[in-house]
Amino acid sequence: MTNTSPFLRRIRSFVRRDSRMTEAQQEAFDMLWPHYGLEIAKGMIDYKNVFLRQAPCVLEIGFGSGHSLLAAAKAYPDYNFIGIETHRPGIGALLLNIKTQPLDNLRLYYADAVDVLTHCIPDNSLAVIQLFFPDPWRKRRHHKRRIIQPLFVKCLAEKLEINGELHLATDWNDYAKHMMTVLSNESAFINAAGAGNFSDRSCQRPVITKFEQRGQDAGHQTWELRFVKAIGG
Repeated sequence: MTNTSPFLRRIRSFVRRDSRMTEAQQEAFDMLWPHYGLEIAKGMIDYKNVFLRQAPCVLEIGFGSGHSLLAAAKAYPDYNFIGIETHRPGIGALLLNIKTQPLDNLRLYYADAVDVLTHCIPDNSLAVIQLFFPDPWRKRRHHKRRIIQPLFVKCLAEKLEINGELHLATDWNDYAKHMMTVLSNESAFINAAGAGNFSDRSCQRPVITKFEQRGQDAGHQTWELRFVKAIGG
C-alpha cells in the first residue's frame, strides 16, 4: 500500500498522552532504544536484517505498558514481535522490564500505527496482527474516532499473509459489536470461530494485565475476535 487514503489518514491508533517517564524508565529507554527501537524514517522493514533470522512476525498495535507483549515474546521465541505504542512511558516501562529479562525477538515503534503500516510494513508479510483493548470512544459522537473502521481493517488485511490472523479484544460490549460488524463485512477475512461468533481468549495474551484486571474487578466481560485472512490483499 504505497499511498495512504485521506480517509485512512484521519484514523489515529491512539491519542498521545503527555505524561513523564520515571527516572528508571528514562534510563532504560536511553540504554535500550538504540537496539530495540525502529524508526519510520528508515522505511520498509527488512525483517531478516532487523531480527537476524527469518521467522513468522507478530505485530501488536498499542501495547500499553507491554506486559502482555513481553510475556508473549518470551512464550513464543520462534516468532518475531513488533510493538507499536504512542505512550512514551509505556515504552519506557516495557524497556525497563526487558532490561531485567533480556530477549531479542522484539522490536518497537514509538509512532502511530497508521504511519507504521503505511510506510514500514510490507504487504502480505505478517503472521499475526493483534490489537487488545483499544480506546472504545464510548460517546456516540466519538464513535468515528474508533480505530476499527472499514478502511483500517482493509489495511490490516493487506499486511497479513494468507492464513494470517487478526486478533482483537475489548471489554466494551458496544465496541465488540462494532468490531464484529466491521470485520464480518471485510471480504478478505473469515471468522475463525464461525460467522457472528466471538472467540476464546487468545493464546497471544498469556497474562492478565493490570488494565484488564481492573476491568474484571469492575465486572466487565472481555470479548475476543479472531479472523483469518482467506484471500489475497
